[in-house]
Amino acid sequence: MRAPISVVIPVLNAGDVLAGCAAALMEAVEVGLIRELIVSDGGSNDATRQIAEEIGALWVSGAPSRGGQLRRGCAVAKGEWILALHADTQLQAGWSDVAAAHLQRSEAGYFKLAFASGGMPARIVAGWANLRSRVLGLPYGDQGLLISRAVYQEVGGYEDMPLMEDVAMARALSGRLRGLDARAVTSAQKYQKAGWLWRGGRNLWTLLRYFAGVPVERLAAQYRRP
Repeated sequence: MRAPISVVIPVLNAGDVLAGCAAALMEAVEVGLIRELIVSDGGSNDATRQIAEEIGALWVSGAPSRGGQLRRGCAVAKGEWILALHADTQLQAGWSDVAAAHLQRSEAGYFKLAFASGGMPARIVAGWANLRSRVLGLPYGDQGLLISRAVYQEVGGYEDMPLMEDVAMARALSGRLRGLDARAVTSAQKYQKAGWLWRGGRNLWTLLRYFAGVPVERLAAQYRRP
């Protein structure tokens, strides 16, 4: 029986984090869960492609848009399940047992968020993210998404959008999302650089404006500003 999971990682100049993300996947390779690793690039000009080739990933490239990159990666995936994962996220040891058990279910699954550093501010932000995911059904992309190909196709897949593709997917999966008892440990670099309060507040404000109908292209342009 072929391994069931195709892992899809969207990247843009992720040379400093991709190898660590892939290393955390090895436990699932060893027990026969992962069929392939697909790296979907949006125009990297660093060592990302070299690293992807060294770890045996399938390379897919196109215009920079995280939703579009995920969509392209998922389009070539051959597994019965898809694990969408950010390059700066590493799944906690033992996650493969949790994932294997989840494959018996029909819902899509997401992981608990944690940050690799940051102390109390990191725990507060992660706590809010996990509460939001559990109560509102809105996990973000850095929590990963484990979804069957059948359900993915049923909801129309990831939308080709530069921002909020994870929220759009969560809304499409309303009532069909389940939290998994394992952690996705993501980089705190962006929060530490911008400030935990400022970055967290901006994320919330962006989410509220998205729900209010502000065009996602405008949100993305404003989100990228320092």
